[in-house]
Amino acid sequence: MSKRVRWGVLGTARIATHDVIPAMQRGEWSEIVAIASRDHSKAEHVAAELGIPKPYGSYEELLADPQVEAVYNPLPNHLHTPWSIRAAEAGKHVLCEKPVALSAAECRSLIAARDRTGVLVGEAFMVCTHPQWLRARELVQSGEIGEMRLIVTSFSYFNRNPEDIRNVPEYGGGTLMDIGCYPIFISRFLFGEEPLRVRAVMERDPEFGTDRLTSAVIEFSSGQSIFTCSTQLVQYQRVQIIGSRGRIEIEIPFNAPPDRPCRLFVDVGGDKFGATTRIEETPVSNQFGIQGDGFSRAIRKGGEVAVPLENSILNMEVIDAIVRAAHTGAFETLQTE
Repeated sequence: MSKRVRWGVLGTARIATHDVIPAMQRGEWSEIVAIASRDHSKAEHVAAELGIPKPYGSYEELLADPQVEAVYNPLPNHLHTPWSIRAAEAGKHVLCEKPVALSAAECRSLIAARDRTGVLVGEAFMVCTHPQWLRARELVQSGEIGEMRLIVTSFSYFNRNPEDIRNVPEYGGGTLMDIGCYPIFISRFLFGEEPLRVRAVMERDPEFGTDRLTSAVIEFSSGQSIFTCSTQLVQYQRVQIIGSRGRIEIEIPFNAPPDRPCRLFVDVGGDKFGATTRIEETPVSNQFGIQGDGFSRAIRKGGEVAVPLENSILNMEVIDAIVRAAHTGAFETLQTE
């Protein structure tokens, strides 16, 4: 058996064609052998452009290909769970884009399908294997910034295109699902525990009905995470990790550039002008390539995927609680089973 896992891709989403596929093609453990679109000509065009051998005019055809071992699912949010289940039932391992489901209840159906079929299924939170986040967590756990008590995240971009799936409620659009899932995930990643309760406010677009500006407070036993995300503000992202003796600033936390080092600003002196801040650079790396190779290694060599569905459902439970909190105006606890 070849070292490289043979992957098929469902759909021609930009994150797939621009980021994930090229990165996985440069990896050591992955080979992209097929891509499917409901428009066969589009599949043919993308396949020719990216050097993918097999273009398919339907997702069903790709799933029926016995040469495809694993499937990457970058479809719109409302199709994540249904097509991941169909891929699992076809005997394919699945790496699904975030959020893996529209609710914790839907995620449970995907877990049931994974357990029933025996394949690997993981969520594509590529940040957790990037060197800058591994280093940030290492610094927190070392105690260099003292006791970590607060994480503050801002994440935004501007998009009012009515034809964009991220602005369609029925497709799982809106800022919380699209980018709010990131600060929730990294807060759980850094605190190493699950939230106790959340509180939130949402502003909805009067035309689309999706949330366009969402802010939340997530309470952990060890501290708090506060985030604001928006699909109608200037493009910006930053994470501040604040402890009793110092802080860490992540410069480009989520869209880490693949062509230059990432920078962490570490301040353990507390000078308000930044005189005591040092800059750490992490190696040039492609987080999508790391993610793909990690998943392929888990298939070939055994072991756990980076973000298993047991992690995914916990993230979805926080998202569900934030939606409830925005509606009730009160603190909401997680409804775990």
